[in-house]
Amino acid sequence: MIMKLPSYENGLSVEFQVDASTSEQSTYDQETTSSNVEMLERRNVCNSILGIDPIFLRMVLAEALGTFLLMFCICGMMASMEIMGVQVGLMEYATTAALTVVVVVFSIGPISGAHINPAVTLAFAAVGHFPWSKVPLYVVAQVGGSIVATYTGKMVYGLKAEFVTTKPLHSCTSAFFVELLATFIVLFLSASLTNYDPQSTGPLSGFLVGVAIGLAVLISGPVSGGSMNPARSLGPAIVAWKFNNLWIYVIAPIIGAVAGVVFYRFLRIQGWSCKPNSTPTTTHQQI
Repeated sequence: MIMKLPSYENGLSVEFQVDASTSEQSTYDQETTSSNVEMLERRNVCNSILGIDPIFLRMVLAEALGTFLLMFCICGMMASMEIMGVQVGLMEYATTAALTVVVVVFSIGPISGAHINPAVTLAFAAVGHFPWSKVPLYVVAQVGGSIVATYTGKMVYGLKAEFVTTKPLHSCTSAFFVELLATFIVLFLSASLTNYDPQSTGPLSGFLVGVAIGLAVLISGPVSGGSMNPARSLGPAIVAWKFNNLWIYVIAPIIGAVAGVVFYRFLRIQGWSCKPNSTPTTTHQQI
């Protein structure tokens, strides 16, 4: 819309700028509409051919890549220590796991939530904050990424898959409970940081989750090897085809993860607020 302005010295230039701005806005709207139509057409084609939503497909691929990175970094660290003739230390293992998780959370967190752990996926699904319909493909992607990473480490470094497997270093009972408690700690923190939305990664969430992972490895490593992730244990076990005591590293992390998220939910009841030197009051009581 062009308005007739009073006769100023620069009136013509003002009239021209208004018209150009309107034209640019119209062109931008047309390009945006065209882009949205193309995206919808791609989604329809992907749905008709693969029978899967392309957005969810990207989430699944991100989970596979994230788990691959985690396991490949662990394989690389262990292979490097073996090549140098040095025994793998607990601090090296904890640092590698923590730093890798930080990188993965910041890179794929906004895409898939960076679960990279079947126990995390099941825990958020158990409290209704992740669709059960998406759980199977997430778990397959996570375990698949771990298998491919272990096999890649075997090909690249000549690392034996048995060297990367997790096994109890003391009794099975001790390993079971330390895996459960370590996973509980990590998931309790994760639930508090994301407030049940794994894709809402804050500016420090990746670092804090990485610190929690490193701490959990330090307290569980001497007893169980520090897995806390069924995919991390399943990948090497499948490549090596050795499943001794594998149930510990599947069941314990799942129980610990679900317990951590549920316990956080219990403590953080929606609608409750607590002030110093006062008893908790609900929103209804305040009204």
